[in-house]
Amino acid sequence: MKMNKKAALIIPGLMLCMILLMVSCQKEKSTINDPSDVEAVVSGSTEETVQDATYNEVFDDVAGIDDASAGEDLGLYGIDGDGIFSNEAAGGSSDLQNEPTTRCFSVTVVPKDKGVFPKTVTIDFGAGCEVRGHLRKGKIIIVYTGRLHKPGSMAVTKFENFYIDQFRIEGEHTTKNITLPGSNYRVFTTQIVDGKITNTDNGKWCLWNVFHTIKQTDGNGTPFFPKDDIFSITGTRKVECSDGKSKTSEITEALIKKFTCKWIVKGVVKITLNKTQGVLDYGDGSCDNKATITVDGVSRDITLR
Repeated sequence: MKMNKKAALIIPGLMLCMILLMVSCQKEKSTINDPSDVEAVVSGSTEETVQDATYNEVFDDVAGIDDASAGEDLGLYGIDGDGIFSNEAAGGSSDLQNEPTTRCFSVTVVPKDKGVFPKTVTIDFGAGCEVRGHLRKGKIIIVYTGRLHKPGSMAVTKFENFYIDQFRIEGEHTTKNITLPGSNYRVFTTQIVDGKITNTDNGKWCLWNVFHTIKQTDGNGTPFFPKDDIFSITGTRKVECSDGKSKTSEITEALIKKFTCKWIVKGVVKITLNKTQGVLDYGDGSCDNKATITVDGVSRDITLR
């Protein structure tokens, strides 16, 4: 999950390859689990990494809005944006400030007066706008109660006919700064309420309810140098899909996201479907686009988006 400079969200991914690694003693495999449930956990986990990346990208856009676009530092960094607001997304160098004129989307801010809140930001991608390799359509509408880098501030995001590639995005996404006064570590919560993602290619959909806590564990002393930022993510989620399956996920080992890496580099998530449990492992800390899902002795590699 491409993470924002001052926040990390959870779990990106795309099912590009799945290599089945079988353990040697097949007859010792548990007979408790329904084989269809085992496959559902594996395939469902892979699909969820795709959909997770979708909400993660939305968060990057909300928290990564830059001064040039908003007229003031609404996001978590302010000077150099992230997500669709990064110079890299606009086709420039990631080390340089954005050039908004190169963007294919528009940004409106109401009211425009600096320091006046609540403030509504509408990001309009029109009928189609490709940013960072993905086609976006429709609008993202964000209401900021204050500058997001200040404790107590919130950003509530909703969507209007919004799509990323073939996925239609609905629901409500809230980010809140819960950092305690005087703390050396910034802490945020992110919540998705009835977040529905529909694959318009096949009509399948999933309904998301998520609550995560994000803590910045490194780089707090250098607010204008994001490359040393590291974030730790914990929390739970429940996903109900059109296939009738309901899955829950719990982060059992905190997910670690470095600003210098696009993907989660470490951490473990326990996934439960009926009586079947799977473990999604993001690796040893190396920056790569690989994760492994293991269910009932069967492991498959997942390539993250």
